[in-house]
Amino acid sequence: MEAAGNNLPEEKRHVRCGIWRDFYFLAIGWVGWLLIQALARTWRWQIFGLEHFTRLEQGNIPVIFAFWHGRILPATFFWRNRGIVVLTSRNRDGEYIAHVIRRFGYGSSRGSTSRGAVPGTLSLIRTLKDGADVAFTVDGPRGPRYRVQHGVTWLASYSRHPILPFHIEARRAKVLASWDQFQIPLPFSPVRIDIAKPMFLDKDLSEEALEEKRLELEGILNGLHEAGRAWAQAACRPAKEPD
Repeated sequence: MEAAGNNLPEEKRHVRCGIWRDFYFLAIGWVGWLLIQALARTWRWQIFGLEHFTRLEQGNIPVIFAFWHGRILPATFFWRNRGIVVLTSRNRDGEYIAHVIRRFGYGSSRGSTSRGAVPGTLSLIRTLKDGADVAFTVDGPRGPRYRVQHGVTWLASYSRHPILPFHIEARRAKVLASWDQFQIPLPFSPVRIDIAKPMFLDKDLSEEALEEKRLELEGILNGLHEAGRAWAQAACRPAKEPD
């Protein structure tokens, strides 16, 4: 009885810490949702390649969205309220992201994009089988920036569901000094999304074939990135004077 009594204050502290932690992340989720809503409602979208997604959606084919980590913010708003399950890292940043995106109608699976990240990947396999889309920041959670990790191609090959690469670029944005060069489109900025054709992978590809597909996906995403940058920079160039 004495031992139980001595442990009671410590147990209460754990309970209180848990309650405050839950309240903290609940508040983070709502504040993040409000701030993103207020900002994103002002953006002016230019959309290219939406027919690639629409065709898959009409065919009831769950997809694996693939995009760069630095574009999480505009991607969260554009694809909102579709029930997409996002793979988020197990670190504190992943915890913040999971609570914010939940307010935008996303689910989350905690894990990594590496090939050995079994729990998160298995959860995404079940999600695809249940008929829902999933999403990867394919260079996350720590980089290298603009380098596709292996997990997304393995998942596509194992599940036989297509990868849908896309990229978002803002004409006017704040770029943070982070490893992913996180982009925050400024109020009323034009924002462009480019959606590529889906990638269908054969079942249970070899290591060599998976590496080829990984490099192919990396090339597609970097091509979309370059197209977006060229579009954004073109507006900043002064018009040529007539001869």
